[in-house]
Amino acid sequence: MSLRAYQKAQQRVETPREIEYRLFGQVTRALMDIQDLPRHEISRRMDALDWNRRVWSFMAADCANPDNALPENLRASIISLSLWVGRYSSEVMQKGEDVEPLIDINRTIMQGLASQIERQSEAALQASEAG
Repeated sequence: MSLRAYQKAQQRVETPREIEYRLFGQVTRALMDIQDLPRHEISRRMDALDWNRRVWSFMAADCANPDNALPENLRASIISLSLWVGRYSSEVMQKGEDVEPLIDINRTIMQGLASQIERQSEAALQASEAG
């Protein structure tokens, strides 16, 4: 790798939205991986479901923080979704419910994050071209 390419790579830092997108992608992949596992593979199923639940719990805790800059209605929706994710994850483990609704919600969040990332990238590009 050339020095210029290395310097450029060093300057590139993920935004908080990009980090959230990557995290949701990873946890969603883990959920997809357990979809077809036999019920007796409890450990892998528990790990993926617990990871997803912890991600959502963190999001809810962040949204409950009064310093969070998201609109109040969006924060309330995320907290509500987090509560549902916790309850439904228990049903997946205890009653064998399908994991697909958890995957769908994560994908919806990822779509919203992708839109935000795209808007931020466009704004940064316009700012750099203007400056």
